[in-house]
Amino acid sequence: MAAAGAGPQPEPGPAPGSEPGALCPEHGQTLGWFCSSERRPVCAACAGPGGRCREHRVRRADEHAEKLRNKIVDQCERLQLQSAGITKYVAEVLLGKNQQAVSTASAARELVIQRLSVVRSVCESEEQRLLEQVHGEEERAHQSILTQRAHWAEALQKLNTIRTSLVDMLTHLDDHELIKEQEIFERTEEAEGILDPQESEKLNFNEKCTWSPLLTQLWATAVLGSLSGTEDVRIDERTVSPFLQLSDDRRTLTFNAKKTKACADGPERFDHWPNALAATSFQTGLHAWLVNVHNSCAYKVGVASGQLPRKGPGNDCRLGYNAFSWVFSRYDQEFRFSHNGQHQPLGLLRNPAQLGVLLDLEAKELLFYDPASGTVLYTYHTVFPTPLFPVFAVADQTISIVH
Repeated sequence: MAAAGAGPQPEPGPAPGSEPGALCPEHGQTLGWFCSSERRPVCAACAGPGGRCREHRVRRADEHAEKLRNKIVDQCERLQLQSAGITKYVAEVLLGKNQQAVSTASAARELVIQRLSVVRSVCESEEQRLLEQVHGEEERAHQSILTQRAHWAEALQKLNTIRTSLVDMLTHLDDHELIKEQEIFERTEEAEGILDPQESEKLNFNEKCTWSPLLTQLWATAVLGSLSGTEDVRIDERTVSPFLQLSDDRRTLTFNAKKTKACADGPERFDHWPNALAATSFQTGLHAWLVNVHNSCAYKVGVASGQLPRKGPGNDCRLGYNAFSWVFSRYDQEFRFSHNGQHQPLGLLRNPAQLGVLLDLEAKELLFYDPASGTVLYTYHTVFPTPLFPVFAVADQTISIVH
């Protein structure tokens, strides 16, 4: 009896539709059948009731060959799609990565040179170190991209060779030669071992290589060390909360526990939180200003987008609790940086008497600085929406903009 699940039991003689070919060395009959258990062509006698393959899975050789042909066709299509994907990756992604690395490296180099020029007399050695680091990172990214190019060029060549070999088999081998050809499986496994391209950070320029604590501190000191380097920031009286009183020169904000009835309401005014926006906004470039905060134990200083809502007690108007504001804050002895409801505690050893704010829109950086100790309190990097306004909040005593 044939094993359960075996194909139709062959009758003695050649299989229907078989072509004359090699003969069975045992029975002298045409090898018109294929034994899947022994993975070799057999004759009808071998597969018959008394044959050695009587309990094996056998099928007609031409059917098995047709199955192999279909598998080869499917594999060729997959290889073609894989080749197309790799070609597109090399032509578009790697090219874009290379251009991006060069562009980013150029921007980083300009940033380093620009900042070092401000404090060149005290950090010429730091300039050289950072430029070499940028160059090294650019070279590393470039070499990574070249390595990827070489790797995928080799992979493409290998896939094309495998595909050509399989097509040649498909074209030139007859059924008997095809079903005996073990190279089909070997080449298929070889092709399946070639992975598809994956995103890798090794192909990107690491902008952190330009960051230097020494350079940042010297740069902030140079910019804020002279009042001539700061902006003439004044408060827009139309935005001042009714809980705040604005001085005549529009630089000092004083907190009042009770609302001031004298100020008229308007669309620009904050009506609940003790906030105020500056009259000046920034679109590009480097900007800096100083704020006296020594009299207050509860304040916020930073920047905000003009889209910041003004009305109501919700967090969408509360500085640091929405996507439109970035602020340094103090409440008693707790200091933190806040944006979009995320709060970063800052373990300061002393209460700053003045708070310097540097906004570098080209470098995508917001920095808070204590000019008395020369300490960078916090830096934040992002692509800021513009225009940006200096923003303030006071819930105790007064703060004032230095000029």
